[in-house]
Amino acid sequence: MKIMSQVKTARRIVRDLLRSRRNRNLLAERLADETPPAPGTIEIAVYFADTRVNLYQIRQWYAPLAELAREHPVAIISRSPGTMMTLLDEAPVPVVYLRKVTDLERFVAEQPLRIVFYVNQNTKNFQMFRYGRMWHVFINHGESDKMYMTTNQYKAYDFAFVAGQAAKDRLARKLWDYDLEKKVLEIGRPQADHFAGETPYPADDRTVVLYAPTWEGDRPAAAYGSIASHGEALVDALLATGRHRVIYRPHPRSGVVSRAYGAANRRIVAALERANAADPSAHHVHDTGAALGWQLAAADVAITDISAMVYDRLATGKPLIIARPASPEAEIDDSGYLSDCEWLHAEQSASVVPLVDRVLTSTEAHEKLTHWVQTYFGDTAPGAATARFHAAVDALYAEWNRVAAIHAHDPITSESNPFDDEDDEDEAPSGD
Repeated sequence: MKIMSQVKTARRIVRDLLRSRRNRNLLAERLADETPPAPGTIEIAVYFADTRVNLYQIRQWYAPLAELAREHPVAIISRSPGTMMTLLDEAPVPVVYLRKVTDLERFVAEQPLRIVFYVNQNTKNFQMFRYGRMWHVFINHGESDKMYMTTNQYKAYDFAFVAGQAAKDRLARKLWDYDLEKKVLEIGRPQADHFAGETPYPADDRTVVLYAPTWEGDRPAAAYGSIASHGEALVDALLATGRHRVIYRPHPRSGVVSRAYGAANRRIVAALERANAADPSAHHVHDTGAALGWQLAAADVAITDISAMVYDRLATGKPLIIARPASPEAEIDDSGYLSDCEWLHAEQSASVVPLVDRVLTSTEAHEKLTHWVQTYFGDTAPGAATARFHAAVDALYAEWNRVAAIHAHDPITSESNPFDDEDDEDEAPSGD
């Protein structure tokens, strides 16, 4: 058994190496036709050291970054060849490929960086933290009450941008001796100012329900995924009514850890296909697209797991239901919105339709939702979050100028580490 495990591990390593080499060769050809940002032009960088499996984390920032780039030059740093290929195709701002730490050092030396943004907690972020004459800012890839949102890793960053008061309260409860007033800036959810896109179905009188579950998680405390426990029953119930349209948007990592979870995901997709074949006017959607926004705006009701999707939807101010984790080991922060949300327990999944109807029509449910929207995001009027995002960036620019003046005569010394020049590998990293 041990020998078989070692053989499988060796095969995976060889496969990853071959894939990485192939991606590097393809990328080299592509980069030959690309013009990188000129030295002295980039003031804000978004550091993304992950592989393609976690591209959803930076895609959420595309539209806000494109708008920010109108005021401050922005570029995305990629460390993975496969990721870089995709970013070249779809990112709205310049992308630079810095495979080795020496490449990173050269970029830092050439560019007048003021701010570096981070959308996740990839371990390679630590390689960028080495450089001190810039602000390192955690902007995350969403707002949620998952334990990921209060990790002590926040202290590694100079500053953090959060959605609102609820996030500050969460950090205050969890982080010891953390200067919230200095380190944390509230910006709302600027992505919500860009929720748009064409719906892939005609307008009609069907009630549209978005079911957007997260993946199964890589440890019991983070087992928030509902596909295997809730998903099949709730989707079957909605498909059976003839008056609902389902938009099914599973997390891209669904089934990475659990085969059973992946199998349940496939059965839901098959059920949608059968329903569309039986009634072509139903237009149920299995959504795997890169764009996130139209789904949240178009759905009359959303059903999500404990994930950033809860708060992406909350930012729209429209009704939502949360699938309560079936695992008793899943950690639930019930001090905020989750203490007062509309829960769907696994055993209730087959009876989801009355709950969908209630959150649409209940005055009490609407008033409760409005309260939590304001707590988590503050002003959600169109453009308000974008204005706060830009104001936070401007505040950090001003602080950079103040501190830079104090250190203007400091000698510039090397910040390199000669033992930390590792190559990237296109393998799935740990992620949220």
